[in-house]
Amino acid sequence: MQPPSFNIPAYKDSTSYSDYRLRIGDRLYVKVYSTDQKTNTWFNGSNMGSQVMLSSTQGSILDLYTYNVESDGNINFPMIGKVKIEGKTVREATIDLEKAIEPIFKYSTAELRIVNRNFSVIGGKISGFFPIPREKINIFEALALAGDINTYGDRSKIRILRETDKGVIVKTFDIRSSDIIHSEFYYIEPNDVIYIQNLEEQFFSLTNLPNLISTVISTFSMGVLLVDSYNQLTTKTE
Repeated sequence: MQPPSFNIPAYKDSTSYSDYRLRIGDRLYVKVYSTDQKTNTWFNGSNMGSQVMLSSTQGSILDLYTYNVESDGNINFPMIGKVKIEGKTVREATIDLEKAIEPIFKYSTAELRIVNRNFSVIGGKISGFFPIPREKINIFEALALAGDINTYGDRSKIRILRETDKGVIVKTFDIRSSDIIHSEFYYIEPNDVIYIQNLEEQFFSLTNLPNLISTVISTFSMGVLLVDSYNQLTTKTE
């Protein structure tokens, strides 16, 4: 990371992490807590089943205890029916679900989690699909999970493709800038696609000033050596 300069852009202080809002296609794990054991079993299955679900990321066991946000923005919950949660935070959706449960099962609370939260990386020889382990992670943590950018990855033009309510947007930024920490590019969201392109000229690729100085000195030294060798050869020939 380098301070803004003639070739390192500055970014205004615009960091403002906001809670993720649920979208169509999100998959949610829902658990209901009640003083009535039959109610717990009805919604959550056996304790063993719930534990297996929490440790599972794929397969039919996960499907039994999770709910998709359908195209109409609802989840279809047993005994309750449809509950509108699209566009709400996890906290807001949890409160609405508890209100929907209350007329049928009093003194019940709900726990709601987003499962299968992932991001993708394309290019830079680290292409892959990676899980988001916490509620929020920043761009550096995401790249660390993916294995970092290789030598010839263009750090000055990192792109993030992000799904929004208005469609897919593309954010382009220079990850070398120390200002990135305070900018809108710092945090990633579920389903983000991070695109890393290669430098156009890999042979002369430079990632910082010391590399530039080293390359210039090496090139100059090689030139002097070649000229000196040529002069010696000419002298001996004469």
